[in-house]
Amino acid sequence: MLAMDRPWVPAGLKFARIGDQAPDALVVQRVARLRARQGLEQSFLQFLIASPQFEAYIKNAARGVTVPHISAREIGAFTFELPPMDTQRAVAEALQDYDDLIDNNRRRIKLLEDSVRLLFDEWFVRLRFPGHERLPAKGALPKGWSHVPLGSLTAKIGSGATPRGGESAYVAAGIALIRSQNVYDFNFVDDGLAYIDVDQAARLDGVAVEHNDILLNITGASVARCCMVPQCHLPARVNQHVMIIRADQNKIDPYYLLCAINSEQRKRQLLSYAQTGSTREALTKDLMSQFEFVLPDATTLRAFGQVAAVIFRQREVLAEQVTKLKSARDLLLPRLMSGALVV
Repeated sequence: MLAMDRPWVPAGLKFARIGDQAPDALVVQRVARLRARQGLEQSFLQFLIASPQFEAYIKNAARGVTVPHISAREIGAFTFELPPMDTQRAVAEALQDYDDLIDNNRRRIKLLEDSVRLLFDEWFVRLRFPGHERLPAKGALPKGWSHVPLGSLTAKIGSGATPRGGESAYVAAGIALIRSQNVYDFNFVDDGLAYIDVDQAARLDGVAVEHNDILLNITGASVARCCMVPQCHLPARVNQHVMIIRADQNKIDPYYLLCAINSEQRKRQLLSYAQTGSTREALTKDLMSQFEFVLPDATTLRAFGQVAAVIFRQREVLAEQVTKLKSARDLLLPRLMSGALVV
């Protein structure tokens, strides 16, 4: 499956391979279906459409200002050197090894995210934290716990900004510019990550992302999605659709705060607040500053933070491995596809 996506940045072309176990489905008009004929290995085709040569061809052939598009006939007109079937399979297998390692690391990251989410629910939703045997009457907070507004726990709450020139300011490599499409619950997605140069980044120093900052989508269909950025993607800036929430670590553990924002109850609240906007879904700085959280006692908070820190450090290591594997695969792909490197 091949989809056209704006703007034309390194990940402007999106594709997916449909597995044998996929359910029956139809495609919409913005998606093209590619199926190899005899003499072309389907797995080789998958990496062919991921190659820089194919992306450059699509970019040059695309028409339209508001929504770039291309016809199936034009996609089919792409010409390339077709190696023998054995070579096609060898190239696909070499590249697939990288994808398998990336997928394995992503699964491990998801397991780590699930584990910290489950720990949070166990301690702070079901109230089975260390010392829970001395709980007060039902409905009351445990001793030393309190309701506090988010603004009293943070060193910064603020949304980002658009670089001068908008999308035309994006470069192939530089300082990361994080957009709402990169922010999911607990999960930072670097596919389609945009970059700006040092001069543009300097103009956006006020929205620089620091390690352990929490990022929150504040507009549109992705409103209330929330995550942290792996350190390997820093330095970074955020655009106007993403809010930085920086915990005051003398008052609150950032991992606890991330889990609290992503908890089912708080997520429902945020979504309900966002939907009260007159024109579009949105979360404001004032609203988030007043948004109320339960602050556990210092001992319980510290104990959770120590466990969560270990889990997130493991996640950071895996995320960095994914980035390195993707870079190695992307360097290898054009050399293999062009025949410059033989397997």
